[in-house]
Amino acid sequence: MGHSVLTSSFVLTFKHTPFHTHTIPSMASLQLTPLSTRTDLFLPAIRVFRCRKQPLSVRCSAGESSSSSSSVGSDFDAKVFRHNLTRSDNYNRKGFGHKKETLELMNQEYTSDIIKTLKENNYEYTWGNVTVKLAEAYGFCWGVERAVQIAYEARKQFPDEKIWITNEIIHNPTVNKRLEDMEVKDIPIEDGEKQFDVVDKGDVVILPAFGAAVNEMLTLSNKQVQIVDTTCPWVSKVWNSVEKHKKGDYTSIIHGKYSHEETVATASFAGKYVIVKNMDEATYVCDYILGGELNGSSSTKEAFLEKFKFAVSKGFDPDKDLVKAGVANQTTMLKGETEEIGKLLERTMMQKFGVENINQHFISFNTICDATQERQDAMYKLVDEKLDLMLVVGGWNSSNTSHLQEIAEERGIPSYWIDSEQRIGPGNRIAYKLMHGELVEKENWLPKGPVTIGVTSGASTPDKVVEDALLRVFEIKSEEALQLA
Repeated sequence: MGHSVLTSSFVLTFKHTPFHTHTIPSMASLQLTPLSTRTDLFLPAIRVFRCRKQPLSVRCSAGESSSSSSSVGSDFDAKVFRHNLTRSDNYNRKGFGHKKETLELMNQEYTSDIIKTLKENNYEYTWGNVTVKLAEAYGFCWGVERAVQIAYEARKQFPDEKIWITNEIIHNPTVNKRLEDMEVKDIPIEDGEKQFDVVDKGDVVILPAFGAAVNEMLTLSNKQVQIVDTTCPWVSKVWNSVEKHKKGDYTSIIHGKYSHEETVATASFAGKYVIVKNMDEATYVCDYILGGELNGSSSTKEAFLEKFKFAVSKGFDPDKDLVKAGVANQTTMLKGETEEIGKLLERTMMQKFGVENINQHFISFNTICDATQERQDAMYKLVDEKLDLMLVVGGWNSSNTSHLQEIAEERGIPSYWIDSEQRIGPGNRIAYKLMHGELVEKENWLPKGPVTIGVTSGASTPDKVVEDALLRVFEIKSEEALQLA
């Protein structure tokens, strides 16, 4: 069944192939509140909710029967283990020969006629009095598409087996719900520990696009399950970098979020490490290295360890472990910030140990994901255009999407980050997130009259989700046109 959107000049009809087992509520089922004709629509009511962020600490627990395999010792060689695992009979990372049919199914479920129209018209098109400008790089990256496609293949290859997944395949609620409908089950968590004792020999376990910590891989290998590894190759590239740091006795300065699944996995392959979320935290570390001579932001060893208590390796000693350092990153972080952190650390080591000794104290490899970089570059280009507002679509726990929102906010453009079309309405209302996690509700977010909207989406967001959001926008503007007629 198609959606029809009435504008002041014509009727738009979009037809979609329905989801097989998962349907988003149709537009006809929505009850929209008529728009007011008041003249104070540009004085919206805003409510802000502070989302309290709790440190996420998930440990691997395989039950008593395999508790010895749920942790690794200091002499454990993660690189050798991963090398051997990827060559074992119970491991697959290339799919099972069903690529064509699974991609066809994904195209039916996730593609969009609206996005197709935008791409065919130089990324800009006008429907009624709504002009949409689409970022030239947006949405599903190849690593995400690959991960989802391999997960689809796993269900086709193993139609009757139990299939588990160690974390969300990607950070998008629509795709995760689809896998849930396909009976791909999450590993349960109790008291912050993953309960791998539910997994039996012969079960299938999917490792998500973000990868999995090495102790989880070890547990699953010992259980003799079928491992389907959808880890993005760019994430694996970062793992290789921190393994090189470890081999050379360099501490890894990881630019990322310490509770993010990808960073947890990366840290598990590192030796000594510190995770810094942003430039401010990196500056603190560098100031400590220089004994407070950078900007004076750091203080004592005890204060350092308290500040990074969730973000350093076990037994970390900043007095001993910051003599040699290398930079790595969570692939979804801001490219420019990662580069600036690398330059800052390099300058710090030059100042501390001398330019002639830099190679003995600093090491760096390019681990910035091409897809993340392309989406950020396209966003910078888009916000330079004349826009009334931005619509950023992506999972609310998506790191790469948060940075797209950040770019718009820093330019002072009204920007609304939503994870699905259900955040829009009833009426001209929207619930959205800001880049730092605050949840905001806003009335009359769409201005009256002609409007130009910039649109982008995170690397885990299907085009269909963006289309559903735009259909809501068209409905609101249609209601406005009817009232003015």
